Amino acid sequence: MTDPFGFLRIPREAVPARPVEQRLGDWREVYAGQSLLPLVSRQADRCMDCGIPFCHTGCPLGNLIPEWNAYAAHGDWHAAYERLHATNNFPEITGRLCPAPCEDACVLTINADPVTIKNVEQAIADEGLRLGYMAPRPPEKCSGKTVAVIGSGPAGLAAAQQLTRAGHRVTVHERADRIGGLLRYGIPEFKMEKAHLDRRIEQMRAEGTTFATGADVGGATGAGADELRSRYDALVVAIGAGERRELPVPGRSLHGIHQAMDYLTCANRVREGDYPASPLTAEGRHVVVVGGGDTGSDCLGTALRQGAVSVLQLDINPEPGEGRTGDEPWPVYPRTYRISHAHEEARGREGRDPRLFACATLRFEGDAAGRVRALHLTAVEPVARSPLAGTEQVIPAGLVLLALGFSGPERAGGLREQLGLDLDERGNFARDAGFAAVGGRAPGVFVAGDAGRGQSLVVWAIAEGRAVAAAVDRYLTGSTCLPAPVAAHDRPMTALGRMRYGL
Repeated sequence: MTDPFGFLRIPREAVPARPVEQRLGDWREVYAGQSLLPLVSRQADRCMDCGIPFCHTGCPLGNLIPEWNAYAAHGDWHAAYERLHATNNFPEITGRLCPAPCEDACVLTINADPVTIKNVEQAIADEGLRLGYMAPRPPEKCSGKTVAVIGSGPAGLAAAQQLTRAGHRVTVHERADRIGGLLRYGIPEFKMEKAHLDRRIEQMRAEGTTFATGADVGGATGAGADELRSRYDALVVAIGAGERRELPVPGRSLHGIHQAMDYLTCANRVREGDYPASPLTAEGRHVVVVGGGDTGSDCLGTALRQGAVSVLQLDINPEPGEGRTGDEPWPVYPRTYRISHAHEEARGREGRDPRLFACATLRFEGDAAGRVRALHLTAVEPVARSPLAGTEQVIPAGLVLLALGFSGPERAGGLREQLGLDLDERGNFARDAGFAAVGGRAPGVFVAGDAGRGQSLVVWAIAEGRAVAAAVDRYLTGSTCLPAPVAAHDRPMTALGRMRYGL
């Protein structure tokens, strides 16, 4: 166990990121080259080994956090690595990308600072890789059943790995030219170097999973979805929530206004070696990001590294406070004032927070060549978000990036029609509690990840991938030993008591 008095003696100390000026000069991860182990082991010793560990509830994967904290505290990296992988297929990814709702659910958070769970998770995963623990785990026997997974994001990859290890023959179909979905082209290199993703894909190949790229299932360049269903014993739809929200204001058609994901994809393709330079660069431009979420933050960090003249991020929500409010008590994940690495970089370069809160775009202004040159914005009322008279201002904008989120799976293409999938009230593919598609023309079609849940966190996607694998395995064989950490209609816990278990 951990030190029973560690949480009293040891203050929280997060792993320090590299200096801002160093990070802005390259595309490496913000923690690249840092020595994590002595600090992480000491921080893991702060874990209280609670009788009722609420960090389990904060994490949809049900990660065994107190267990691997104890092993990390004692330097038993092999045992820590095994316990980490007992519930999570890709901890080196969640350790970098997850916003760590487990930390906000940590019992220490009631009146102190939580354990640095995310840092410990990443350190265990990276140390296990360094020590050679990430070996392929091919199945002992083959079931003779075949499964097609459409989409290679975290939900699709988790489902594919679980089903392959259960003995089924799995093929992952990805319409892009590389495997990984948004992990590949939506996440900047400075948040997660793609070598981590490549290693997992090679592990999956060695286990027996096969991959087909350039396979736009249901589209013009891929197999028909109904035809694909007829060739496999089961089909998992994990195409994500790619229907991008728009900003229907005057001037939207001006040149220089782009969807955030198009911008991030171009930047990632430069890192992959596809382009010598990005065709959508921020170099020498005043950059405005419309949208206050993580994707907007990723755009900020990318624009800074490309040499933007200035960066600004607009958030329609009011500025959050430093602490929890009365309607966001422990252990729920609260909306508090948070600083991402990109915000820290912008403050380090420009001396201020790059965000403007409680504001909305009124219209764009262009030059004689039809290119955007300014953005007109207004302050908004915090609840109804209606414009406040007399608050309009004009800011320079040579590149505008729309990071407004997504509204369900993409409507274009024939996948939905060919499989006969229904939509739920949120615009996602409808499914029952066991992930089986509702409205499908044939049994054996399942929906996992953001395609059924709506845009969410990477940790929820992996949890759904593991759960849908259990549902598919049961459908194919009549029973399953695979874990199912969540049901299709589970949601994060809230102050109203709706836990992820549906209570």
